[in-house]
Parts: sequence; structure tokens; C-alpha cells
Amino acid sequence: MEKSDMTVRRLAFWGIPLSFGVMGLKLLAWYVTGSVALLSDGLESTVNVVAAVMAWMVVGYAAKPADSDHPFGHYKAEYFSAVVEGVLIVVAALLIVNEAAPHLFASSLPEAPALGLTINAIAAVINAVWAGVLIRAGRTHRSPALKADGEHIWSDVVTSVGVLIGLVLAIVTGYGILDPIMALVVSVNILFQGYKVISHSVSGLMDQAVEPDEEESIKAVIASQGYGALNVHHFRSRRAGRATFIAFDLVVPAAMTVGEAHEICDRLERGIQEAHPGAQCVIHVEPESEKSHGVRITMQQGAK
Repeated sequence: MEKSDMTVRRLAFWGIPLSFGVMGLKLLAWYVTGSVALLSDGLESTVNVVAAVMAWMVVGYAAKPADSDHPFGHYKAEYFSAVVEGVLIVVAALLIVNEAAPHLFASSLPEAPALGLTINAIAAVINAVWAGVLIRAGRTHRSPALKADGEHIWSDVVTSVGVLIGLVLAIVTGYGILDPIMALVVSVNILFQGYKVISHSVSGLMDQAVEPDEEESIKAVIASQGYGALNVHHFRSRRAGRATFIAFDLVVPAAMTVGEAHEICDRLERGIQEAHPGAQCVIHVEPESEKSHGVRITMQQGAK
């Protein structure tokens, strides 16, 4: 297992006890106050626990090397984890609506509000730090599961802040109905976050191309490192978890030997992989007499 894979798996593992701890704090805050808004925040944290366990299992599977049944690796497994997490987020939002709606007609101010708010604030700070760690690691190691988990936890932080503000307003104004109203507002935010997680993950499962700026960066490497060839056309790319797959046709002079063309291909692969770790290239070599279609990338012939 590569160092990057080990880092991702280790972070995913530590997310399990941490999510249990945060859930415990939030449910304790609800227990001492009876606030439906705090209960809604705690219910969302149950999703964090399930998501953390699933992420840990999936990142381990995704790191498995390619085999005869999966010649391109198991990277896409992480997207399944992210999709399931998005569905669980939506389920949590519906549970919150079910719990909060009846309290609109029978609301009351929370008990021991100072203690409850303090406990919930501590949980929010822990979540904020952990979300930042996961999002950065997810981007650095190109892990959709870690990034989705981090983004969901960050939405949990936003939820907690909203709940705290709502409860403070309820206590200051004496309007207990603000408690269930804030819970319903929380559910709307959670639904939106669930939609974003599911949408991003489905795009990954559908072999979405790399981002435009990354594509331009890859093409720049090809232009600078492809000297000796004439041009490149039919460029394709797709993202699969931590891996980026790149394919293109390389047009070379008709008189060029196989060995010379192979040397250019090796140089291009090294350049792309240095600039974009995890990239896997498939290069089809064509003689200049072949007809080429699509956008061409002209080589910088003077480069060395």
C-alpha cells in the first residue's frame, strides 16, 4: 500500500472514534436541555458515525491494486461511499423534519440552556478542526470519500452554529417556537448538502473529465515535453477517485522509428505524472500521413 493510501486510511479510521465522541456530546446537550434543535443536530451526527465507518472500509478497498477483474484499479469504490453518505444526509434531514414539526404547535424553552449550548459549542469546534483536516487531505490525496466526509462535517458545523444562534434568540426573546423553526431550517441546509455530495459523486461515477484548469495544465506539459513529435489530437481524460486517466493520439514523422516514438511517449508520461501524481496515460502513436481529428496540441519543438 502506498504512503498516500496509508495516510487516507489512517485518517478514515480516526474519524470513527471522533464521530462517536461528537455524537455523544451533541446528544448530551439535547438530554440536558430538551431542545428539538439540539436533537436535530445530534441526529445529523449519527450520519457522521455511519459515514466514518463506511469511509474507512471503502478507502481500504479502493487502495487495492489492479487485478484481472479490475484492470484499472478499484478507485471508484470511494464514490459509492460518498453517494451513500449523501443519501444518509437526506434521511437525517427527513428525520429532523418529523421530529421538529409537532413542536411548532407545542413549543417550550429549553432547560439548562447555558450548559447545553456550551457542550454543543465544544462539539462544533472539534468538528470544525476535523473537517478542515479531512477536506485538505481529500484534495491532497484525491480521495472523494475523505473530501465528502469533510464537507459533510463542515455542513454539520454550520448547522451547529445556526442551532446555537437560534437557541440564544429563543432564550433572549422568550419565543420557544424559534427552537423547532431553527430545527426545520437546519433540515433544509442538510438537504442541500446531501444534494451536493450526491451530485459530485455521481459525476465521478459517470467518468467526468478533469477540471478545465487541470486539463490546460496537462496539455501544457504535453506541449513542452513532446518535442520530436508533430502534434497531439483526440485528447480525453477522466477522473476515477485518486486516479486520473489520460489518453491521446501522438502524431510523429512517418520516418520515425518505433524506438524514437517510444522515447517520446516515456518522456510525456514522466512529465505528466510528475505534474499530476496518480495520472495514468494511454498514448496511441500515429504517422503523420494519418488523418487526425479534434483539437490539436502543437509541440514546442525547441524544448529540451
